[in-house]
Amino acid sequence: MSYIGKFRVWRGDANGGSLEDYQVEVNEGEVVLDVIHRLQATQAPDLAVRWNCKAGKCGSCSAEINGKPRLMCMTRMSTFSEDETITVTPMRAFSVIRDLVTDVSYNYEKARMVPSFQPPKDLAPGEYRMQQVDVERSQEFRKCIECFLCQNTCHVIRDHEENKPAFSGPRFLMRIAELEMHPLDTADRRDLAQDEHGLGYCNITKCCTEVCPEGIHITDNALIPMKERVAGRRYDPVVWLGNKLFRRNRA
Repeated sequence: MSYIGKFRVWRGDANGGSLEDYQVEVNEGEVVLDVIHRLQATQAPDLAVRWNCKAGKCGSCSAEINGKPRLMCMTRMSTFSEDETITVTPMRAFSVIRDLVTDVSYNYEKARMVPSFQPPKDLAPGEYRMQQVDVERSQEFRKCIECFLCQNTCHVIRDHEENKPAFSGPRFLMRIAELEMHPLDTADRRDLAQDEHGLGYCNITKCCTEVCPEGIHITDNALIPMKERVAGRRYDPVVWLGNKLFRRNRA
C-alpha cells in the first residue's frame, strides 16, 4: 500500500536557506531515507544528503526529523500518520555545507586530541589478559557508530558555540572513559578529561543517551563514572593527603 506523503525539507547552504515543501510517494515498509532518495530521483536531483550503509551502522545519515536527532535510515515511515507533514532538517549543532549535509569536522578534531591506548611496555600484544567483566564493560562503548547524534543534541555544544574549543562532547568523553576503565591502559586520563576535554561542562541531562541509536548508556555508564573518578582524585581528602605526602617523599 502506498500513499502521497507530505515532506518539508531544509534546502540551502552556509549562506542561508529555507524549508521547502514536497509531496512524495511513500510505500509500505519504507524508512525516511527511502523517501529522501525518491525525492532526489523524481523532484530534487540536487538535494545533498550524506548516507552510506542504510543499515544503521555507518552513522552517516544523521539529521533531525520533526525536530528530533535521528538516523534517517532507522526512522520508519510507519511511525508517522499518513496526513502528517514530516520535517527533515540538518543537525543543528554543526554548520551546514549544503541541504542536509553538515560539517562534522569538529568531531574529528576532538578525536585526534584523545591519546591512544597505552598498554604496559613489558607486554606483547599476544600476552594481553583481561577479565570478562572488563571486556563487557568497554564493549558497550565500542558499539558507537559515530553518528554524532549525541554531540548534536548536547546542549553544551548545540546552544553554545563558544564552548566547542573547551568541550569535546559526550562521544569523546565516553572514549576517554572507555580507556580509563581499561585494565591494560597505563595512562591516567582523569586530568585530561577535566582540563582538556571539558568534563565539568557536562551536567548529566542524559539527552545524549536518549538519542543514541545503539542504546549506549553514555551518561550512566561513562560520564558519571568518569566524573566520580575525577572527583575522587581532586577532592577526596585522603587521596589529596596521599598525593601531597608522595610528592614530598619523592622530593
